[in-house]
Amino acid sequence: GCSGNCEVCPMRDQCGHGGPMQDPDLVDIQDRMLGVKHKIIVLSGKGGVGKSTVSAQLAFYLASKGHQVGLLDLDICGPSIPHMLNIESETIHASTSGWSPVYVRDNLAVMSIGFLLPSRNEAVVWRGPRKNGLIKQFLKDVDWGNLDFLIMDTPPGTSDEHISTVQFLKDTGIDGAVIVSTPQEVALLDVRKEITFCKKIGLKVVGVVENMSGFVCPHCQTETHVFRPSTGGAQAMCTEMECPYLGRIPLDPLLAQAAEDGVQALTDSLAIRPLQNTFDLLMASVITPAAPAAEDKPE
Repeated sequence: GCSGNCEVCPMRDQCGHGGPMQDPDLVDIQDRMLGVKHKIIVLSGKGGVGKSTVSAQLAFYLASKGHQVGLLDLDICGPSIPHMLNIESETIHASTSGWSPVYVRDNLAVMSIGFLLPSRNEAVVWRGPRKNGLIKQFLKDVDWGNLDFLIMDTPPGTSDEHISTVQFLKDTGIDGAVIVSTPQEVALLDVRKEITFCKKIGLKVVGVVENMSGFVCPHCQTETHVFRPSTGGAQAMCTEMECPYLGRIPLDPLLAQAAEDGVQALTDSLAIRPLQNTFDLLMASVITPAAPAAEDKPE
């Protein structure tokens, strides 16, 4: 029976009597993440704003700079990363060291539930606990090796997947979140909620990216705001919310085609320079972050 003397009990870590039980999986996750220098979570308040496109192009860009990069698709019900990197037909294999990710290049590895489904049309009809279990398994069992960057692409919103990912990684040193939006207020409404969510759970916001920000006609060079920034767009919102602004990426058919073809954006894309500028600013913020005026704490 229990003596009630938790300080000397050899079972104190396995028993809930003296406090919450330690999850051994979290220790495994910490061990797995020891080889990962930087961890970035890509969020969006609204769906359809190009979050996965930004995640994929960021991974391509970092790999092109010679970094060792991992891209983890945490959108369990809508995995689009395999398509955006042209590796839909690949499968994953398990070994004694864990699950082996799929390699797009020697220095760009990918993991997604899309590799586990019997067909691309298969629906994932799971409740929260089962999705959270797979996310934990991805973080615990995928054998990334040593990485400079682990980019995590998440579903839209502020739900179970986001809370669980941050909780599972809280002791491993998350660099922060990149939030993707479009310029119109209907998208920014949800981005404001996403920023508030990050503050509540103690997740640093590295910055906001405004995607689909104006369309420049390739013939006459006239810029048209397809999604009108009626309240000033993401930059004005960042000023209002005291949040870093990383830049704007134009609506460009060549970038959309690159996402469809599963390749890095071509140099003749009008989006290539804004993409590079945005990603360079992101890298500078993550690798050499400015000292904060005050420590952010969960509300």
